[in-house]
Amino acid sequence: MKTLYFDCGMGAAGDMLTAALLELMPDPAAAAAELNSMGVPHVVFRAEPSVKCGITGTHVTVLVDGEEEHEPEEHHHHHDHDHDHDHDHGHHEHHHSSMADIEAIAAGLAVSDRVKADVVAVYRLIAEAESHAHGRPVSEVHFHEVGAYDAVADVAAVSWLMERLSPERIIASPVHVGCGQVRCAHGILPVPAPATAHILTGVPIYGGGIRGELCTPTGAALLKHFAEGFGEMPVMRVEKIGCGMGRKDFPAANCVRAMLGETEDGAVETRFELSANVDDMTAEQIGFAAERLFEAGAAEVYTVPIGMKKSRPGTLIRAICRGEERGAVVRAFFANTTTIGVRETVTRRYVLDRRVETRDTEYGPVRFKFSSGYGAEKAKPEYDDIARIARERGISLAEAAAAAERALKE
Repeated sequence: MKTLYFDCGMGAAGDMLTAALLELMPDPAAAAAELNSMGVPHVVFRAEPSVKCGITGTHVTVLVDGEEEHEPEEHHHHHDHDHDHDHDHGHHEHHHSSMADIEAIAAGLAVSDRVKADVVAVYRLIAEAESHAHGRPVSEVHFHEVGAYDAVADVAAVSWLMERLSPERIIASPVHVGCGQVRCAHGILPVPAPATAHILTGVPIYGGGIRGELCTPTGAALLKHFAEGFGEMPVMRVEKIGCGMGRKDFPAANCVRAMLGETEDGAVETRFELSANVDDMTAEQIGFAAERLFEAGAAEVYTVPIGMKKSRPGTLIRAICRGEERGAVVRAFFANTTTIGVRETVTRRYVLDRRVETRDTEYGPVRFKFSSGYGAEKAKPEYDDIARIARERGISLAEAAAAAERALKE
């Protein structure tokens, strides 16, 4: 499976992601020229070699009306309704862009509808984060116009390059956001800036020891929109590596690495097994606790009869969940069982790629689960659909399943 992996160990910004993806293209120079034919208003892309800490990569500069933006990205994204800060941006004539203006810019780009939709979706993540950070509705969020063109350019470039590279799976590492403070149009803010932090909710991030803003709102929104998961690099045969350099210099190389290669069909996922042993709960209480564990986000809950101390029969209750549900599942254990301790084991799970398709049978439509990977292929009718047909038609479950199998063979 064609997989793209982003190493965000030095953060991420829109220009860095653009540069990393450009390096993965068969002809980066031709691709850079094509970026300029997308038609982002007032914008010219310039790609040039860059060296950070002895590593060579590409730096992409976005020129707006011939000038490079030198402000930190927070400057452009934070809207303000008084226009006191406009002179901060050099001698451009300043207006402010709203989400509707961004949608109009996207609609006018010489790109596919899919790329236009990606641009709007990424920008909406930024607008929602700004709205949340400033306590104003999305419709009132305004972007400094130069900043808007600059960021739209990065978002459009990454969306276009993603379409060209067309990876089947996109995974990113946990994101290094930096620490300390950053100066923006509203004063001094903590790192990660409020908008960036809001966009990255649910994403594994860490501060690290480098003082400065390593991940910008645009970089955060692009990763959130395109990556299907965040974690360690999968086992993959890397065919190409792209290195996108940032503008600033830090003690560590300020770059995003993008790796394109082949992974096995099917994925390896990290899961958490949470367990408790109890010897003083009734069957009804255990059943109720299992329901609450599912509600808290557990993917699987099961029980095993065990022998405990003083020769008492007891029950092992085990729930399996993802990292983001772990806290809620632990709380559900303590709230709904008599245990005073929950054990945790980190496990890895190999999973087949799955898709659901509906097929017509002689008794009506039935959904099928198709799974493939690791050299295996499987198809199975959805139990609820088979059971519904059996009840409605007054036939056995086996007969309903046989009809589904016949439809699948046809």
